[in-house]
Amino acid sequence: MALARYVGDIILSFSRYLGELAFLIAETFRGIVGGHIRLRSAIHQIFEVGYRSQPVILITGAFTGAVFATQAFFQFHRLQMDAAVGPVVSVSMFRELGPVLCGLMVAGRVGAAMSAELGTMKVTEQLDALRALGVHPVDYLVIPRFLAMTISMPLLVTECIVVGILAGYFVTTQILGVSEVYYLYNMLHFTGSKDVTMGLVKGVVFGIIIVFVSCHQGLNAREGAVGVGRATTNAVVFGSLFILVINFFLTLTLNIFFPAAK
Repeated sequence: MALARYVGDIILSFSRYLGELAFLIAETFRGIVGGHIRLRSAIHQIFEVGYRSQPVILITGAFTGAVFATQAFFQFHRLQMDAAVGPVVSVSMFRELGPVLCGLMVAGRVGAAMSAELGTMKVTEQLDALRALGVHPVDYLVIPRFLAMTISMPLLVTECIVVGILAGYFVTTQILGVSEVYYLYNMLHFTGSKDVTMGLVKGVVFGIIIVFVSCHQGLNAREGAVGVGRATTNAVVFGSLFILVINFFLTLTLNIFFPAAK
């Protein structure tokens, strides 16, 4: 009975959490449809989310592409398939590594910042002050962050992918000695628009996950500074877990509509 009660509590808590997320999403889209968009705040958030995240994303993409290309080369070299490194690195960066790693890094950097900022406003009663002034906190705080994330994430994912592919190309051709002609030919031949579309779709979805998970944690922070710290930690952990889990289902679904090039 104790085990059944424990499992039931987990299921109920998770269901309540998903319901709160759905309510926040509905409020956000209702505000957007109603025209409650603060353009200046959205532009500021684009600067914070997109521009300031570039160094982390560029470093992540570069070393991910370089390491993956190196490992792929050593495995393919045993089979005398050195030129296959190019398409493997390219397709993998577009379809999986670029979007997922970019999402995880943004969840750690931007998601934590969003949750901490909104959580501090919650525990210091600034959200109550906004309501007293007739300003809906979702319209003022969540919508600009949502718009900034949906605009910035595809661009950040693109940067991560491009830098990763360039780093893999440099390591493979300039250090490991693979022919540039065969590398580029195979990479361009086996990488298509469907791979690009899949990476961008995942980037948008991951951005939406990050912003709603983080804002939900911040808006529901309690117990002062301890609660803000807990909300920040939960935003990063929950956002990262959602990205990894949903990525699996996205991969299954998107591969039906965007199969890899033959």
